[in-house]
Amino acid sequence: MENDVKLYKEFLLGNQNAFDKLMDKYRKNIICFINGYVKNIDIAEDLAQDVFVYILINKKEYDFKYSMKTYLYTIARSRALNYIKREKRIIYLNENVEYGNKEDSYSIEEEIVSNERKQKLYKAIEELNETQKRAIFLADIEELSYNEIGKILGKSISQTKMIIYRARKNLKKLLGKERMEIG
Repeated sequence: MENDVKLYKEFLLGNQNAFDKLMDKYRKNIICFINGYVKNIDIAEDLAQDVFVYILINKKEYDFKYSMKTYLYTIARSRALNYIKREKRIIYLNENVEYGNKEDSYSIEEEIVSNERKQKLYKAIEELNETQKRAIFLADIEELSYNEIGKILGKSISQTKMIIYRARKNLKKLLGKERMEIG
């Protein structure tokens, strides 16, 4: 985290390479996070790019009391929700909207979640409701605090704790069921 602050300060001083390092560090995970909302990898990549363009344009807005991860994921969530709102209006006007191939949406996630054990966990996570999926991703994959997750999801700390508790409880059931089916 200290490294992120250092890089961002260098970026503010005009070092474009520092910004590129931050972008490289978070790009794939931001795409994965946004894809959880929009369910289309191409759109998720475009929205992730928008996140970084926003930072380039509004570089002075970052508040150093928050972590870079929290800041990025908050912007990413906002971009994803805005896209969904726009898309709902478009779908209402044109019912023949076609979404991207679902197989495409897994390519980056497969890169992030590589070994077999993580694949089983990922499969179980997919069975959770959307809020629980996002909370587990932020808590266990991105390792954010409850406070940071709450800010990103727009929930109180107690709501965030309960969502994560229920998600982990559901995962335990799902993974236990899978072991019984295999055995």
